[in-house]
Amino acid sequence: MNMLLSSDDLGFMIEGVYPLHFGDTTLWITTSHICLLIVMLVLIIFSFFCKRAMNKATDVPGGFQNFVELIVELLDGLVQNTMGWSARIFRNYIGTIFIFILFSNISGLFGLRPPTADYGVTFPLGVTTFTLITICKFKYQKVSGVIKGLCDPWPFWLPINLIGDFAVPISLSLRLFANVLSGTVMMALVYGLLKVIAYAWPAALHVYFDMFSGAIQTYVFCMLTMTYISDACGDEVVKPEKA
Repeated sequence: MNMLLSSDDLGFMIEGVYPLHFGDTTLWITTSHICLLIVMLVLIIFSFFCKRAMNKATDVPGGFQNFVELIVELLDGLVQNTMGWSARIFRNYIGTIFIFILFSNISGLFGLRPPTADYGVTFPLGVTTFTLITICKFKYQKVSGVIKGLCDPWPFWLPINLIGDFAVPISLSLRLFANVLSGTVMMALVYGLLKVIAYAWPAALHVYFDMFSGAIQTYVFCMLTMTYISDACGDEVVKPEKA
């Protein structure tokens, strides 16, 4: 009864692992915290090796340096093709959330419960994106432009437009959470109900739910993020540079 969520044989529920007592309040370190910590440690170690490789970069890249440069070029191309090269100031943020979400989604291949299958992880991502969108609106559209946009096409549409704006972090986070959780539940059902015959062939399902679907959801989240930011910035930033 002291568990955050009761454990079960299917294994897709969030479980309490270690209790932290603060007076009369008990907080739990859950499986989501542990899996999230593992993903973060992997990314930190990976970034350390990337930094080390680039510090010793050569004119003719090879091996790990070539792999790192390929990742950077792909992410730069994604931002440039969607937002225009002038919007490269956002590539660090887009690249960070892309790599984090992708690693989180495919962590199920290594026996972890994907952190993005927890709404407590995806909702902060949506809020962070919404905060960046709001900052860009006030920076590039000014207060008058924001008010004008909220009153478009008629002033009495203001409440509806406000609801639409505040729905952005909820829709972003729920879409990612629901799709990743559905794959986690499906794989848990396969292993929980068919464990007698669940040998080797579930690997094909992992390829779809963890790799293919995980990559698609990562791409969708980042594309929607770039689209919202582009709308917030308008032509001030998001436009091709003139030759």
